[in-house]
Amino acid sequence: MDMAPPGVRTRRDAWAWRFVFTALSFAFFGIGGILLRVAILPVVLHWPGPPEVRRKRARRTVGRAFWLHSQFMYRTGVLTYRFEGLERLGRPGQLIVANHPSLIDVVFLLGHVPDANCVVKHSLWKNPWMRGPVTVAQYISNDGSADMLDRAADVLRDGQTLIVFPEGTRTTPGRPPVFHRGAAAIAVRGARVVTPVFISVEPTTLTKAEPWYRIPDRRVHMHLRVGDDIDVSAYRDAPAPIASRRLNEHLHHLYAGDMQG
Repeated sequence: MDMAPPGVRTRRDAWAWRFVFTALSFAFFGIGGILLRVAILPVVLHWPGPPEVRRKRARRTVGRAFWLHSQFMYRTGVLTYRFEGLERLGRPGQLIVANHPSLIDVVFLLGHVPDANCVVKHSLWKNPWMRGPVTVAQYISNDGSADMLDRAADVLRDGQTLIVFPEGTRTTPGRPPVFHRGAAAIAVRGARVVTPVFISVEPTTLTKAEPWYRIPDRRVHMHLRVGDDIDVSAYRDAPAPIASRRLNEHLHHLYAGDMQG
């Protein structure tokens, strides 16, 4: 029972320990990104093999690094997590759509689906820690160009799995996610199936309004739940702009309902 007087914050779950290892997590992430770029990925990328094999090898290396980072946070007690339905992710031509409540959900999703391609912020190509991994893994830059949708649809038609965060930025806590229509437009152009992933983080951490050193008073729990597949063909009986709008509205209803439930 919490006996703290009203208005007084009670820090639990080894707060000081979590503060130290949260700081170490950020430090290791930066150091790891540089090591990947300078020492590991050049070897992986130039190891003999056809371009497709080298791309897959590089992407798995980046995914493995993200997985190790997620396990560091989990094993040191920074957070706990549960991933439901992971076995249904990573299929050929699958578009994975996810909300984006925290900075670290990208690490967990890419770390657990290592072969996946991903649409990522264009600013990461200017980030000294992330420029190497996102370039070598051949992720797609959300640069606002007209052909970005076509590039994303092409990788789905090529049989790759593609992860998209349709909000384009982190979710505002307490509000349903607001999706741009780009993910739906990609889906109707090239996806074999669309699979939503519902991500919740309690208490909130690493939102756009929360710096890393604002450690929650209790341990963070991340829940990633894979939803039911969405049959894209049901939307292709209409012109592409109408089909993408309908699919986007469907995604809005799904995520709004998940928050209410």
